[in-house]
Amino acid sequence: MLVLRNPSLIIIASRLWSASSFPSRISHFGGRTNNITRTTTLNMSTDKHDNTNLRSGKDGSYQRHDSKHRHFISASETSAGTAKYPVEADRYHLHVALACPWACGALGMIKLKGLDEVISHSIVHPTWVKTKLDDDSDAHCGWAYRSPGDEPLPNTLGHGSNVCDDALKPDTFTNAASIRDLYAIAGDFDGPYTTPVLWDKKTNTIVSNESTEILKMLNKEFNSLSKNPDLDLYPAEFQEEMQELNDKLVYPKVNNGVYRCGFAKSQTAYNQAVTELFESLEFLEERLSKQRYLAGSTITWLDFRLFMTLVRFDPVYVTYFKTNLKRIADYPNLLGYVREIYSIPAMKEVINIDHIKAHYFTSHPHLNTFGIIPVLNGPDLNVPHGRENM
Repeated sequence: MLVLRNPSLIIIASRLWSASSFPSRISHFGGRTNNITRTTTLNMSTDKHDNTNLRSGKDGSYQRHDSKHRHFISASETSAGTAKYPVEADRYHLHVALACPWACGALGMIKLKGLDEVISHSIVHPTWVKTKLDDDSDAHCGWAYRSPGDEPLPNTLGHGSNVCDDALKPDTFTNAASIRDLYAIAGDFDGPYTTPVLWDKKTNTIVSNESTEILKMLNKEFNSLSKNPDLDLYPAEFQEEMQELNDKLVYPKVNNGVYRCGFAKSQTAYNQAVTELFESLEFLEERLSKQRYLAGSTITWLDFRLFMTLVRFDPVYVTYFKTNLKRIADYPNLLGYVREIYSIPAMKEVINIDHIKAHYFTSHPHLNTFGIIPVLNGPDLNVPHGRENM
């Protein structure tokens, strides 16, 4: 029997590797949803006005902020003439960081639903920069806009030279220089200044910065303008089960679990997070050994949410967030699952490994002072996935 030896973490491997340790309804899990940014300082304040989204509790555990901007675009209210944010073509704009799994997922939904010509988008540079250059007392660093071909960006300590590539798309509607500036236009000076941001170009304000709610709006509310209106990633027959799986396992233990590992400020907090993460991966590996997707033979929104974490796991999280007990490459079913979802054209279009690696490895100098980006891109995702007959 393999035992993981750590002065403060002794895990019996038979427990970790056994998916049977999870009840079928995984009722002992708990969690919620949200998004991420950060600061260069190590002051992870619990102040309600903290604008970093990189804070910890007294026990050293990572604590993500709740999303604050949570309005809805409603097709039914549009039809009734009562919508504050009606369904309209070319009214809304999505601000995206390709490195951010939450924002990347929202852009992926736009591509899947065929809403490219209905909802515009812009893409920030992956390296965080100081957002108030004229204020030495303001240490906030975050997402900023650059144009292709601009001068490369160093990290906030001046190290590195991170290219302004052709994937960048400046915000030409508000001309905001940063996501922080965008929030300020909407009257939010407290933050945290996260992506994705669904922006109303008519009223010049934020509709939503909660990724799970943006996904639901994109899935249903714009069907009258969608090229793929019949694609429903929230099928009613699976919604209760998928929501429970998300709330109790996928989000808290995997999506947010990797951040709980990487931003932990105590060994105890890290130990708990990494144990829950790999128990969850074992559970998911076992589940996907018997069925093609999380809901069986039907792909849903939750598959795409999980994919956005798994595709970043080997190239970033294994090293950067210390989630190195195993790689996704060591899980045959999870690896095939990632390859299958990556093979969907809309998903392949939004996954930019260069942006993903550049962001994590150059944006937190307290974790990677010199902004060195490792060479590994993870497993080859273009290999046939072999899951067609499951």
